[in-house]
Amino acid sequence: MSSFDENDAFEAAARPSLAARAMAARPAPYLDALNPAQREAVETLDGPVLMLAGAGTGKTKALTSRIVHLLNTGRARPNEILAVTFTNKAAREMKTRVSDMLGQTVEGMPWLGTFHAVCVRLLRRHAELVGLKGNFTILDTDDQIRLLKQLLTAAEIDDKRWPARHLANVIDGWKNRAWSPKQVPSSEAGAFNDKGIELYAQYQTRLRELNACDFGDLLLHTVGIFQTHNDVLEQYQRWFKYILVDEYQDTNVAQYLWLRLLAGGHKNICCVGDDDQSIYGWRGAEVGNILRFEKDFPGAHVVRLEQNYRSTPHILGAASGVIAGNAGRLGKELWTDLPEGEKVRLIGHWDGEEEARWIGDEIESLQSGRRAERGQSLETMAILVRASHQMRAFEDRFLSIGLPYRVIGGPRFYERLEIRDAMAYFRVVTSPDDDLAFERIVNTPKRGLGNVAQQKIQVCARNHGVSLVKGAKLLLAEKGISGKGAKELRVLLDSIDRWIEMSRGPRVEIDLSDDVLDDEGAPTQFEFGTPEKSHIELAEIILDESGYTAHWQNDKTPEAPGRLENLKELVKALEQFENLQGFLEHVSLIMDNESEESEEKVTIMTLHAAKGLEYPNVFLPGWEDGLFPSQRSMDESGVKGLEEERRLAYVGITRAEQLCTISFAANRRVYGQWQSALPSRFIDELPEEHVDVLTPSGLYGGGYGAAAGGAPQMEERARNADVYNSPGWKRMQARAAERPTGNPRSSRHLTIDAKAVSKFTEGDRVFHTKYGYGIIVEIEGDKLGVSFDKAGDKKVVANYVVPADQAGDVPF
Repeated sequence: MSSFDENDAFEAAARPSLAARAMAARPAPYLDALNPAQREAVETLDGPVLMLAGAGTGKTKALTSRIVHLLNTGRARPNEILAVTFTNKAAREMKTRVSDMLGQTVEGMPWLGTFHAVCVRLLRRHAELVGLKGNFTILDTDDQIRLLKQLLTAAEIDDKRWPARHLANVIDGWKNRAWSPKQVPSSEAGAFNDKGIELYAQYQTRLRELNACDFGDLLLHTVGIFQTHNDVLEQYQRWFKYILVDEYQDTNVAQYLWLRLLAGGHKNICCVGDDDQSIYGWRGAEVGNILRFEKDFPGAHVVRLEQNYRSTPHILGAASGVIAGNAGRLGKELWTDLPEGEKVRLIGHWDGEEEARWIGDEIESLQSGRRAERGQSLETMAILVRASHQMRAFEDRFLSIGLPYRVIGGPRFYERLEIRDAMAYFRVVTSPDDDLAFERIVNTPKRGLGNVAQQKIQVCARNHGVSLVKGAKLLLAEKGISGKGAKELRVLLDSIDRWIEMSRGPRVEIDLSDDVLDDEGAPTQFEFGTPEKSHIELAEIILDESGYTAHWQNDKTPEAPGRLENLKELVKALEQFENLQGFLEHVSLIMDNESEESEEKVTIMTLHAAKGLEYPNVFLPGWEDGLFPSQRSMDESGVKGLEEERRLAYVGITRAEQLCTISFAANRRVYGQWQSALPSRFIDELPEEHVDVLTPSGLYGGGYGAAAGGAPQMEERARNADVYNSPGWKRMQARAAERPTGNPRSSRHLTIDAKAVSKFTEGDRVFHTKYGYGIIVEIEGDKLGVSFDKAGDKKVVANYVVPADQAGDVPF
């Protein structure tokens, strides 16, 4: 009896049978629901195909129809189709749609899933080829950090200065580029204080010893197997007759190599994506993967899906006008059969709070029906921000007027880790008996006070019947704790006493009646005067002296900059209150006033989190240069960063189905000081025929007039505001007047000349409107390496800093 030969089985399956030809002749009603471009993409089965699918053009429908067509025509069996997505949700949706189209549950499609899910199946089959066993463990992030901390301890590296999370990000970046420790180029040798590559090698060795891998290894190991074992690669090249890829523009280098290797035989690969929606470069996505598809696969058939089923013509026209400013794109023009609808609304505001108030009023108008024939559900409305710290103004406003909302992609502002930590410090200062607050801050940031030391404090406080703050003082007096922890605890307690004194102000002697007694029963002869420091200044001092601000400045994780921005917003929120106590009471009350989960709510999220979603009514606030496009993105990545920011603007506009409102503010408060901003350069790229500039009473109008410095309301209010009677304001107005007028498509673009000669020298002290004061430590063309006093080391463009002695002319 002959044994089963897998290769013979593959070859036999490749020959069309009578049954296959009969299946190919079966009716295909699912094709009738496709437009011509979609049908072309579905029926072009042989060879490489790029489905260039614009926003809202039905790419999921076309992709699933292609799978159904492969099955219905007998071109492939379920287990011969490899279909990869980026999320489990997308994979489940694809399976459901395929089942619905076929009218039956699809069984035997083991290779439809996320990149990681498919790679796990492959790696368990061939684990021994990379030194693992088939039952290997996949480490989660916490386990990964714990293992890296062990390696840092063994190498005698200070985890506070060089956090394990930073090393994890460095290693993850290398794995995204498919670099094993031996393949990391010499240009990366300086990573993680020159120890990165060595620690990476130790980490991989330790993972093998533990029979474990992390998520990055799933792709890295599989690519390595395909590159070094041709027999394995050829096996899967024959097995997967057809390959389909969703969101191809979001692939990183490792995913790109993995796909190219698998498609290297038959080349029956269909990639679906939109180069105009590639917005994840910060996490490794390479837009170049989709841009060079035709070079990677000569003879590729490119199908453009341009009929949009989501948005009105005006919304599509505005989005197309903005994205046309990008040079690195394949190009397409979205169109729709939907009614014309309203133009994109553009409005400028005096400041960020006024922007939040106006949007809140607009949402209430839409909900009540004052603005339309009938009221609309809050579920139809979304506010999409560039940075999470923008959410605070909207949350405060909505809570104060009782407008239900939800935050997608993260906790609400006052529920964020860094905000809760900071407010715990404020609570201890206003109420030293607040034990819960003290528990939160006593070892945050780390002070060498572990669980044992904290338990001693609690026992001491309980035994003496006092608060934890007083218990900690008694414990130190009794020498019940020693070493570094004792020293750090003393510093913290002394700081708390000093902050309390600063919050109360100096003691002032007064004459009171004898019946007014203090805690000791003696006549009270004083009260507290006006504090020398405002509660806003005190908040900054607390965050700085406690080491909490420095904690996040030294943190190298991607989340750290956002947490610092949120702390700035927290300090900004204090402006509306007379003291810390009033602010803390306000937060407690509004957070207790939660709406029911079943209640309709407005959605607030970042633009990055909104990709793939859609809403009838979309608000896009904060369109100001420096905020959007992000100054950090432009400083770090130049034109490449600017183009990704422009793609993010395109994504934001195309989330709207019926009504899209873009807004910006001339002024925002940062650390209690005014910061003036010009409207985003993307505003000047909006085609005028698709935009309605709003100029309600009491506000200066946004858009082309305001961007050119010509709005009468803006000029009048500027003249009447002392804070803007400065050379800095006048210079901002002059810069605005120099901006191009007329055709928005001819707007200027940021260009960075790497060969330009800087006007500064190393050692110069400079000022940056976002990062504050600093000293130049490195010069490379027109890029400066600056060590900022509070923001740490940053790379900035020379045009965005001024000599420190000229900073007085720059309005914050």
